[in-house]
Amino acid sequence: MELQVTNSPFNQEQIELLNRLIPTLNDGQKTWLSGYLTAIQGFAAAAAPAGVEQQPASSAGITPESAPAAVSKEVTVLFGSQTGNSSGLSKKLAKKLEEQGLQVTLSAMGDFKPNGLKKVENLLIIVSTHGEGEPPDNAIPLHEFLHSKRAPKLDGLRYSVLALGDTSYEFFCQTGKDFDHRLQELGGTALIPRVDCDVDFDEAAAEWMNDVLASLSSTPASAGTVTSEAVGAAGSGVESEFNRTNPFKAEVLENLNLNGRGSDRETRHIELSLEGSNLDYEPGDSLGVFPENHPRLVDELITAMEWNADERVTVNKSGDQVSVREALLRYFEITAVTKPVVEQLAKLSPGSGLPALLADDSEFRKVMNSCDLLDLVQDYGLKGISAASFIAVLRKIPARLYSIASSSKSFPDEVHLTVRTVRYESRGRERYGVCSVHLAERTEIGDTLPVFIQQNPNFKLPENPDAPIIMVGPGTGVAPFRSFLGEREETGAEGKTWLFYGDQHFSTDFLYQTEWQRWLKDGVLTKMDVAFSRDTEEKVYVQHRMLEHSKELYQWIQEGAAIYICGDEKRMAHDVHAALATILEQEGGLTPEQAAEYLTRLQQEKRYQRDVY
Repeated sequence: MELQVTNSPFNQEQIELLNRLIPTLNDGQKTWLSGYLTAIQGFAAAAAPAGVEQQPASSAGITPESAPAAVSKEVTVLFGSQTGNSSGLSKKLAKKLEEQGLQVTLSAMGDFKPNGLKKVENLLIIVSTHGEGEPPDNAIPLHEFLHSKRAPKLDGLRYSVLALGDTSYEFFCQTGKDFDHRLQELGGTALIPRVDCDVDFDEAAAEWMNDVLASLSSTPASAGTVTSEAVGAAGSGVESEFNRTNPFKAEVLENLNLNGRGSDRETRHIELSLEGSNLDYEPGDSLGVFPENHPRLVDELITAMEWNADERVTVNKSGDQVSVREALLRYFEITAVTKPVVEQLAKLSPGSGLPALLADDSEFRKVMNSCDLLDLVQDYGLKGISAASFIAVLRKIPARLYSIASSSKSFPDEVHLTVRTVRYESRGRERYGVCSVHLAERTEIGDTLPVFIQQNPNFKLPENPDAPIIMVGPGTGVAPFRSFLGEREETGAEGKTWLFYGDQHFSTDFLYQTEWQRWLKDGVLTKMDVAFSRDTEEKVYVQHRMLEHSKELYQWIQEGAAIYICGDEKRMAHDVHAALATILEQEGGLTPEQAAEYLTRLQQEKRYQRDVY
């Protein structure tokens, strides 16, 4: 309905301006404007001289029925997080909401009772997508509830979703999209539109937070503006000036190959100094490392595009410039092909084959999973795009997260990593794991690496030091359990510990063997079972060892043991989960459905935690 002079208190000039403006506003902007005008009226009333009666709203042509509804002061913030990013952002958002006088309920999705949604008026969701479009572990119960027939109507709900993801995966931000669509189906109204974030999420998250603050507050957003720098600090949760947006340059103290001579694997043990950083971490946390691209790939890309390596290009919104070679080496990702990048390159080169590639979902998925930018340039004839234009559409090189392999109590001012080097050949060209090869080939003792601490609240030792723990970590998945046992040794925890470890060969691939043996001797490690898959005619993995000890494992679980799994999600973690379900069925007499419910309950009680990738 358009405003007119006859149905409003405005003159003709004001009517024309408002009728042009209002249709262009989204729901969040309308809500913010309503609150802002209400605040102005409140300020005027407070400032009025004593004894001066304020004009009632109705006398200005506004009836009580047409006045804006009061904005609820209660806000529920739910997060679904696998590695800690959503958790950190949620804490930052809750703090800002409270600073503006709102009453905030902050909760992990796994700790929130789904039926409580019926009482929520304002809901803010921050959730990551895990694996191939799956919810993170602590978001699964709420996700399943909302998509079940038990989900209630939510006609009075106002909500917004911040989705975290990675555009190099096919199902980018799928979990956030699921929550958004389902809440809408159940009758909810979006406070502001959902925002989907790539791995470099600081700026997008800050903008979403500011829009949320504006839509929920009766004061201007500038009163509590969130900056991308503040968002970058949200994930660390430690009192330090160093974080993802301002990483600490950690000196390399040690860089060793843990594999024996003759192994076809290379696993680096990296020790870094945190002295002077004021960074702290707990067992289960991760270290973010910003790597550099391989110089050979950078030079090959520059040659293929016929660019001048020394040409200056802009690398950020501040306008900082570096050479083309340095930009590709240190600032931008060139090993992954993502849809947003291909879409932008297709606009720069409409005569290439990229528009047709984007139109064929099946073929695009093949390219995305097997090609880097050099393949794309060579296969689709992109030569001719300027370096400045090409680089402007690339995404920043993302940090790599590694499970920390040390206890800060055992190694003060140090942090240790266990990194398997990735090398393979494809289409006649050697390919490299960006960070693993950077660490293995181009990182010497005395060099520095830009790093930050990433808290992982979903992978933590039990609060009770007497609680038994079961750890399953083949290959580099054993890294956090070195941290766990180091911590337990230093704190004198007396709970039983059981480690399942596996790799290819006993003689060359038994990572940290002498340390496990020492901990077994000293009683820090109660039991250890190993599986070396290439040492026997029939391949044996950790899940097979678990099934061999099903009775004792079940007994540990009945005694209150917490179960931890770290490593590859697609194969190992899935197989271990299936083995646990089989043990519950065999030893506990449960049906498959009851076993699944039992494991879900263990997850909710934080007695079944996974750090998978």
